[in-house]
Amino acid sequence: MRFKLGLTGSIGMGKSTTAAMFAKLGCVVWDADAAVHRLYSAGGPAVSPMSEAFPTAIVEGAVSRDALRGIIANDPTALPRIEAIVHPLVLKDRADFVAQNTDKIGVFDIPLLFETGGNAEMDAVACVSVSPELQKQRVLDRGTMSEADLARVLARQMPNEDKCARSDYVIMTDTVAHAEAQVQAVVEQIRARLDDA
Repeated sequence: MRFKLGLTGSIGMGKSTTAAMFAKLGCVVWDADAAVHRLYSAGGPAVSPMSEAFPTAIVEGAVSRDALRGIIANDPTALPRIEAIVHPLVLKDRADFVAQNTDKIGVFDIPLLFETGGNAEMDAVACVSVSPELQKQRVLDRGTMSEADLARVLARQMPNEDKCARSDYVIMTDTVAHAEAQVQAVVEQIRARLDDA
C-alpha cells in the first residue's frame, strides 16, 4: 500500500459518509466495524473461539452483538476477554487488505484509532468533526440511542478536541459540500507527497 490514512472521529461526526467520499476519489477503504461484522457472521473466523468462551453469544451460527452486550453488562471481565479474541482477527483482516491493495491509497475507517494505538501504523490521520450540538442532533435523529446512551459512548472515547489535536487533517462535516472539498484537498496533498517521494 502506497499510503495509509487513518480516518477517525466520534459517533455522529460523519465518518462513514466521509469514507465514501474518499472511495469516490479512488481510495480503497477498510472499515473496522465491517470487519467485525464479517468475523462475527456465520462461518466467520470469530465464531468458533467465541463459542468456546461465550456459548450464549452464538445465535443461528453467528456471534450476536445483542447477546454480547448483555454478557458485557453482566460480567466485568467479559470485554477484555472478547477483545483478546477479536483484536488479533481484526488485525489479520486489516493486514490481508493491505497485502491485496499494494498500489493504492488506503483509508482505514477506525472509530477508536487513537484509543487502540492504531495511529502508529498510519502514514497520516484525518479526524472528522462537527459541533457537539450537531453531533448530538445527528445521533438522536437516528432513533437508535437516547441521550444517556450517547453519554455512555462518549465517556469511553477520547474527547473530540484531543482527537483533532493529534490528527494531521481535520475534516469538518457540517455540510456535504464542505466535507467533499476538504476530502478532495486531502487526497490531492497525499498524491502530491507520493509523486515527490
